[in-house]
Amino acid sequence: MRILVWNENVHETRGDATVLGHYPHGIHTAIADGLRELLPDARVETATLADPEHGLSQERLDDTDVLLWWGHIAHDEVSDEVVDRVQRSVQAGMGLVVLHSGHFAKPFIRLLGTTCSLGWRNDGDQERVWTVDPGHPIAADVPPRFTIPAQEVYSEYFDIPKPDDVIFLSTFAGGEVFRSGVTFTRGRGRIFYFSPGDQEYPVYHQPEVRRVLANGARWVAPVNGRALPEVVALQRGWLEEDAGR
Repeated sequence: MRILVWNENVHETRGDATVLGHYPHGIHTAIADGLRELLPDARVETATLADPEHGLSQERLDDTDVLLWWGHIAHDEVSDEVVDRVQRSVQAGMGLVVLHSGHFAKPFIRLLGTTCSLGWRNDGDQERVWTVDPGHPIAADVPPRFTIPAQEVYSEYFDIPKPDDVIFLSTFAGGEVFRSGVTFTRGRGRIFYFSPGDQEYPVYHQPEVRRVLANGARWVAPVNGRALPEVVALQRGWLEEDAGR
């Protein structure tokens, strides 16, 4: 499995002390380390906004089975050409895992076709993540519930299409609820969105979160190769040909 972890890496390059305190080598590095730990047979690489073509050339995407996407304050800086590539790659079968504020990432909004807006506040509330679909492969080895000590609050209404699966549901100290782990299918590609992971908190070091991301990467990975669905011109006589075999 070939995994690419993408992070805009803006907080880190600006020298945000809080972010660097939790992620001295960048959020993408922490996520990649967790994937390498739990998926030792996978090839895990990283890319950032500042890389040429944002590290997302067509050649790179063609060589990627699963793309993980973390963004927050630089969504508008992602070029539309790259968004087009990511969209086509997912529709052709590349898996996409969208993280936290990536709900506003251009590729995610493009693929889902909604605003992806939600309610939020950020005062370090405790988050409880409930596994509401324990039979789903992404929930494998994940506890029935686990606690994130401090996290940004996300709340309904979350303006997304009806998910294929709701795997995790989060509740917060203020009473908010949020569909924090959901899946979609677009073309041949699978998408998993998982919300825990704000830059101000060390969420991506937490074992349960790392397990969810590893399971998510494994689940969205293509199983039948990659190719965009095509228009096929049908010919009469196919039924008779099949009957004669």
